[in-house]
Amino acid sequence: MDISPLRRHCISPPPPRPLSALPRLSVSLRRSPWLASSFLSIHRRRNLCCASSSSETLVEEGRRHGEAIVSKKGDEEFGDLKSWMHRNGLPPCKVMLKERPSHDKKHSPIHYVAASEDLQAGDVAFSVPNSLVVTLERVLGNETIAELLATNKLSELACLALYLMYEKKQGKKSFWYPYIRELDRQRGRGQMAVESPLLWSESELDYLTGSPTKAEALERAEGIKREYNELDTVWFMAGSLFQQYPYDIPTEAFPFEIFKQAFVAVQSCVVHLQKVSLARRFALVPLGPPLLAYRSNCKAMLTAVDGAVQLVVDRAYKAGESIVVWCGPQPNSKLLINYGFVDEDNAYDRLVVEAALNTDDPQYQDKRMVAQRNGKLSIQTFHVYAGKEREAILDMLPYLRLGYVSDPSEMQSVISSQGPICLVSSCSLDPAC
Repeated sequence: MDISPLRRHCISPPPPRPLSALPRLSVSLRRSPWLASSFLSIHRRRNLCCASSSSETLVEEGRRHGEAIVSKKGDEEFGDLKSWMHRNGLPPCKVMLKERPSHDKKHSPIHYVAASEDLQAGDVAFSVPNSLVVTLERVLGNETIAELLATNKLSELACLALYLMYEKKQGKKSFWYPYIRELDRQRGRGQMAVESPLLWSESELDYLTGSPTKAEALERAEGIKREYNELDTVWFMAGSLFQQYPYDIPTEAFPFEIFKQAFVAVQSCVVHLQKVSLARRFALVPLGPPLLAYRSNCKAMLTAVDGAVQLVVDRAYKAGESIVVWCGPQPNSKLLINYGFVDEDNAYDRLVVEAALNTDDPQYQDKRMVAQRNGKLSIQTFHVYAGKEREAILDMLPYLRLGYVSDPSEMQSVISSQGPICLVSSCSLDPAC
């Protein structure tokens, strides 16, 4: 709402009163938090009582049968992830796998992708052939994709998680065993070696009390439960899954907790490819996340090219430096739930303020008309971004003052104004006034 014109129509502010005494406008504050500092504190406290209260992501079935999570014997037999990929078509690349210790010594170190040589902006770090990329096209086949997604029975993430759980049951016979073993090692942890709140215990979620992130995490968990309840239906509908695993009914083969862990693991590493078919838009790319670190101020993205998915770096790297990619325009609350980390330099982090005109106000219809004339709704959401607080205030205050107008003559003055309406004087925003 532009407040620069028509300052002659500014309405003097009423005497200060508590918001609770002003029923003409309701305001709620939802923090999509600048979570970084508080999350680091949570992160440290969680490590004192154990970094996770839940079991492994994709491995529980194998674990019950005595298989090691990540064994040295497996490393010797299959080599590391990158070696397996080279044996199966990965061309020479400019990256290597390194590791950093986990905060919980009971858990395996975190692997990450680093530059194997000095890189310059524009260099192709790696190019993974489509034969090493997991997509719905591979899982379900084109003929069932549209039908499955049209029914809203199951998300792409749930389909990918179900496929990997079935592959996990095959153990070392699965082509994807080395990749699944790497996902097991990561355990759905983000680059800070912390799991998504979707896998936190109730006591650990209490650390988020007061933040809307807690409610978002609980709502997401309920959504995962609903998808689990539809697994059997989708298994019957997807001919390829039914034919390959005819006796393994999903909800009988996999308890809900295992599915949730697999879902979160897939969520932490899935890549959304652009300009590809529906069946390929969500992909699991070995050497991609979570081995690649996400960064809000990065422009590099995994991109689908002819027959492969490649990464072109957007900055220079020294050999050994961790390579980063863009995580999309997500606030820290989404980064925490989706990937288990927050970004202290996240330009997309925001404070969400929701304001609503009171429908019981005798002048509600007039105020609603004025709000609409200025591009606002009767229930309006404002986003306050770090570093852009003044712009947000200039946008919010006229709307808030409109809600507080009580004098009918002042309301008529506002209605009769031509063009954008100013309800706040510029002086009221200037500390020098």
